[in-house]
Amino acid sequence: MAPLTYKDAGVDLDLYRDAMERLPSLLRRTHGPRVMDLPGGFAGLFRLNPGSRLLGRGYRDPVLVAGSDGVGTKVKVASMAGRFDTVGIDLVAMCVNDCLCLGAEPLFFLDYIAMGADNPPLIADLVSGISDGCLQADAALLGGETAIMPDLYAGDDFDMAGFCVGVVERRRLIDGQAIRPGDVLLGLAAAGIHSNGYSLVRKAVFESAGLDINDDVESLGQTVGEALLTPTRIYTRPLRKVMQRYRVKTVVHGMAHITGGGLEENLERILPGGCRGVVETGSWPVPPVFDWIGQLGQVETDEMYRVFNMGIGFVLVLDPYYVESVQRRLDGMRTESWVIGRIEAGEPGVERTGS
Repeated sequence: MAPLTYKDAGVDLDLYRDAMERLPSLLRRTHGPRVMDLPGGFAGLFRLNPGSRLLGRGYRDPVLVAGSDGVGTKVKVASMAGRFDTVGIDLVAMCVNDCLCLGAEPLFFLDYIAMGADNPPLIADLVSGISDGCLQADAALLGGETAIMPDLYAGDDFDMAGFCVGVVERRRLIDGQAIRPGDVLLGLAAAGIHSNGYSLVRKAVFESAGLDINDDVESLGQTVGEALLTPTRIYTRPLRKVMQRYRVKTVVHGMAHITGGGLEENLERILPGGCRGVVETGSWPVPPVFDWIGQLGQVETDEMYRVFNMGIGFVLVLDPYYVESVQRRLDGMRTESWVIGRIEAGEPGVERTGS
């Protein structure tokens, strides 16, 4: 019997080394002066020095904010399309947008990629997307881990997870406790489906309707793959402009990232006692991709709103006096927004009204 090698067990260390050699430049393009160079290190270094700036101010009582997430079964759609350079953006967005809800400035990001076989081009495409996302988020890609596990992942299967760390001045922390009756819900436009509900999407599109990933969708002016792989929007830059301009707890009383659970569940998470959210459907244009999915799968309206963002990727809870001013600032950052509801007195929860 010949001696066994790691390659015999499904892990080719030479291929793995080839993949790792492609990555340093993708990390370096996201680095600023606070990232410390550490060639060959086992971890990344990020300076949180007194001279750092947070929204134009120095740190006095900094609070670190951390979040972790993945992109779910959207990775299956990427595999079907053979396109892997966008789901990395989704990965960054899902983590960064959560941290933004607390008013945090994203600092750095880490990734974890697991797959069944060594595939340097695939790893390079995935990390390229993560790098692009970090540039959009103004966060440093500090490092990550790639695990080859042939006994857990079949063939070209893979999964990915991300980890974001941000910082916020304690007195500027947005925790929803300033929300009060009379506040306005301002919804920020999503780029599309973002990264939630893809088990339902795949069942509706590929199982119920029998469509192929390369089929043209006339109503969308895209192929199936293009429509389903539109990356999640990252809201760092428009929200930074808002935070720089206004006293956050006076103007911005709460923020919510609209992911799985839709508007109702995600808004409910930030409501204090005595406050109830009212979302007025019909107050914003629902992107056609949601009508398409709903029709293909004969998904009921309530289920659509429970699973998907329906075109609203992020919500600001604002003092009504400042709504028009905030919208003008968002318009200047090419971020569409709509007044989609209000806060009323009542038991915590969110209800939908309107057409």
